[in-house]
Amino acid sequence: MSTILFDFDGTISTLRYGWEQVMEPLMVELLGEGSEEIVRAYIDESTGIQTILQMEWLAAEVKARHGHAKDPWDYKAEYNKRLMESVTKRRESIASGAAKREDYLIAGSEKLLQALHERGITLLVASGTDDPDVKAEVEVLGLSRYFTAVSGAPLDNKNCPKEAAIRSLLQSGTDKLAVVGDGKVEIMVGREFGARTLGLASNEETRMGINPIKQKRLEAAGADLILGDFLDIDRVMTFLTCT
Repeated sequence: MSTILFDFDGTISTLRYGWEQVMEPLMVELLGEGSEEIVRAYIDESTGIQTILQMEWLAAEVKARHGHAKDPWDYKAEYNKRLMESVTKRRESIASGAAKREDYLIAGSEKLLQALHERGITLLVASGTDDPDVKAEVEVLGLSRYFTAVSGAPLDNKNCPKEAAIRSLLQSGTDKLAVVGDGKVEIMVGREFGARTLGLASNEETRMGINPIKQKRLEAAGADLILGDFLDIDRVMTFLTCT
């Protein structure tokens, strides 16, 4: 039995492209002048983890600088509100026909999913995005039929869905496991559990080609193979499905 676990944002979908440009000004606004460098460094370091964990870091920094801070869930709510302004517009543009769903898919991703699905390989999504949102975005992009399960971050809960999903697979007796993602978290967890790892150093603006910042991050995480998109489907299929 073969199973492939995909991250979603930046790996398959670009609906949330630009989230860093939402998070950075929010953090700088709350931390104050002179915090730009530490904020950029932290965002780069923490890419791929659940948002609430990033907001816990923010709350700790706010308290250290200003003596008091709001609950991290309050910061998460504000960040999510700002981010969803652009995400909702993109979702609505697809639903109305003003944009094609392909405009928000990493190049070659649907062709790959279809090929893997036709081979009978179990495909899963594990995401740090809130569970209702990632499920809705998989549906908006017309990809639900490929996935056996889609797991996002539980609301009001700090459990790590990516790690839990991989651990569950190993415990269930899956003998071939691969992990595909653009963040170091899923790659490091995948390697920890002996999975084959494909790092997707995607350029989310163009939806194809290598993003050198992601590439360095994925190299540091120890990804077995790093690509910028899925256009070389023969190479990807060979890597993910070879015994």
